[in-house]
Parts: sequence; structure tokens; C-alpha cells
Amino acid sequence: MAAQAVENVAVSALRSVVLRVRQAAERSGRNPGQVRLVAVSKTKPISLIRQVYDAGHRRFGENYVQEILEKAPQLPEDIEWHFIGHLQSNKVKSLLAGVPNLALVEGVDNEKLANHLDRAVSNLGRNPLKVVVQVNTSGEESKSGVDPSGCVELAKHVKLQCPNLVLSGLMTIGMRDYTSTPENFRMLSKCRTEVCKELGMAEENFELSMGMSGDFEQAIEMGSTNVRVGSTIFGPREYPKKQPN
Repeated sequence: MAAQAVENVAVSALRSVVLRVRQAAERSGRNPGQVRLVAVSKTKPISLIRQVYDAGHRRFGENYVQEILEKAPQLPEDIEWHFIGHLQSNKVKSLLAGVPNLALVEGVDNEKLANHLDRAVSNLGRNPLKVVVQVNTSGEESKSGVDPSGCVELAKHVKLQCPNLVLSGLMTIGMRDYTSTPENFRMLSKCRTEVCKELGMAEENFELSMGMSGDFEQAIEMGSTNVRVGSTIFGPREYPKKQPN
């Protein structure tokens, strides 16, 4: 009974977030259909994810390779999985082989990882894989992501040297306390302008993945096309033990 109550709360929370996403888009004069909501389900049980799936949601995100490898085969194949955050090069093959419905890697933060992903997609015979470049907009040493000064070169490498990858945009993970949120979002938007100018791409077709539970509405108002919301939907995370990425 208690588990069912938690699941019902998650479904209600999902609907509330969907409404808030739509309202934020409308406030900024944008079509709500231009904003993708990813429900980040890390540390959450399959039963809870399934409940949100049954409520109609199809985009889910995970941060740990082992966790997504365990969950994805037990859930419907029409889920669009996003892998979010730092990905170790030695985990690339197992991730791509174990999650055929992986839709997006958020994100690529160095050329070595891009090359590993490109080769793995080719070797596995997968369709080209969408990726976004992760930019460390907050300057925190603990955060993954390329420095803003290097985002153009890394994006160029993915676009021109990795034929099995589809460069879809940029992403950032802001500071945990959200104090630098506007600056982070402005910096990522500036990086997009520079990348699109260098590569001759239209900015409106180049994703900005930014915004989490505490700031997704502001992110949408500042141009985000992809928000990653976890605890606001699923409740506080539970970390039974530290997992490797």
C-alpha cells in the first residue's frame, strides 16, 4: 500500500511538472512542443518508473551505466533513454550494446569519448547516435564538461570526425545550490551561438539541455529545449552505496 501511494504521488508530480513546463514555455512565447521533459530515475525502482511510463511518459534518464543496464531490459522498448553526465570510455561498448533504445548521450566532454562512441556505434551496426557536448559552465573542478573556451573545437570534432554520431546540441549541469543558474544558462546559450556560427548550423535546430528540478522553469524561459527533472517527480534520491559511472 505504501509503495502504491509513492507511485501515485510520482504520477501526480509528473503531471504537475508537465503543466509547469508548458506554462514556462508559453510565458516565454515558445511552443511547449519545443521543450522535452526527461524524467531522471536514478536510484529509483523499476516499479516506480513503470508507473510513470503507464501514465504516458516515454523519456527517462539515468546517470550510472550499471543501473541503466539493469533497468532498460526490464522496461518497454519504446522508452527513449538518455544517459546523463560523465561517461567513462571503457563503459561505452556495454552501454550501447545493452541499451538498444538509448536515444541520447548527455554528454560528450572530450574527443576520446567521442571517438569511442563513434567506433562502438559502427561496430554494433547501430543507427547514428545523438549526442550533446557537455560544457562546464560553472567552472567547478568537480564537474565534468569541456571548458567553454573549448566547446567549439570539441563540437567541431564530433560533427566532422565522428560520422556515426549526430551532434544535437550542448548541455550543462549547473551548481548544486542553483546560485549561478542565470550565468550558467547564458554561458551555454553563448556557446551555442559560437558553435552554430563556426559549423554553419541553425541555432533553432541545436539543442540546449539545461535545467533540473530546482530551475527547469527558468531554464525554459532562457531557451532550454531539454530539461532533466528527477527528485521533483520521483522524490528524494536514495543512495544505498556509491556506484561507479
